[in-house]
Amino acid sequence: MAGKFELYQDKGGDYRFRLKAGNGENIGTSQGYKAKTGATNGIESVKKNASEASLYEVFEGKSGKFYFNLKAANHQVILSSQGYANEAGAKKGTEAVMRAAPEAKVVEV
Repeated sequence: MAGKFELYQDKGGDYRFRLKAGNGENIGTSQGYKAKTGATNGIESVKKNASEASLYEVFEGKSGKFYFNLKAANHQVILSSQGYANEAGAKKGTEAVMRAAPEAKVVEV
């Protein structure tokens, strides 16, 4: 089963999206966008930039967990990960985005 982007409106009224792997696991989420078009443009940016390894930043958070951000060419974060127990897990997360995002369908939830 292929990955998918879930586009939704949060409780505060912002539009967001999350990328889910083919197994249904959440790989990453977006920031909030005031307009739905902003979120759909964000999805297209993730699809476009997902295969470029240099645009991923893996880092250790204050909690001791590891995270990654995918940045657009303008250096703005377009997708942020969940926390991983170690750096290797976060790097595997970036690989999951590279595989899932380019061909992922968009589903409104």
